[in-house]
Amino acid sequence: MAISDSLQATKDRMAAACAAAGRPTDAVRLLVVSKTFPGSAVREAFEAGARAFGENYVQEGLDKIAELADLRDQMEWHLIGPLQSNKTRPVAAQFDWVHSVDRLKIAQRLSEQRPAGLPPLNICLQVNISGEASKSGCLPAEVPDLARAVAALPRLRLRGLMAIPEPAADPESQRRPHRALARLLAELNATQDLSLDILSMGMSADLEAAIAEGATLVRVGTAIFGRR
Repeated sequence: MAISDSLQATKDRMAAACAAAGRPTDAVRLLVVSKTFPGSAVREAFEAGARAFGENYVQEGLDKIAELADLRDQMEWHLIGPLQSNKTRPVAAQFDWVHSVDRLKIAQRLSEQRPAGLPPLNICLQVNISGEASKSGCLPAEVPDLARAVAALPRLRLRGLMAIPEPAADPESQRRPHRALARLLAELNATQDLSLDILSMGMSADLEAAIAEGATLVRVGTAIFGRR
């Protein structure tokens, strides 16, 4: 299937999920995850209407940002993979969003290294919502203190929470961790006056479950580009 057809099919899935949840279609944004796919595939998705793209690996993302520099003012680039402290400088300078902040040191470096002439860097805190030992992310109990500290940093804008739940086959098991992340965001907004607006959750296999529980941004790669 052509990328343009797969992109439209994904948007149709999202619209159907929004309708089933009683939410407006424009309540959920699509982040096209382009990791491991070439810049030519990203350009094809852009030409089909996509504007926000997610990369897992810093250097691969930087290479694509450079390759597609002619489209830079029309695209959003999101880093959604783990970020090491020795790679924060190019990320702070080149990306628009970082979804994978899970400790204060990373946020502090991004804040210090974000060029003054650019808009604030949009930040999501990655939460290990399923408690998996192999997963990145802070524990839910650590989120309030981290959110308070990150929200106070200059040149950053804390937007919300991100999670990659443990895979599950049935809808209710898929929905449970998304529900927990949504509850955590609601508690932050109620107790810390943060006005966070982003729940970055849901991928190709579980976007319906995520949208049912309040996702405002879903990260979809396989359903658009095919298997890696």
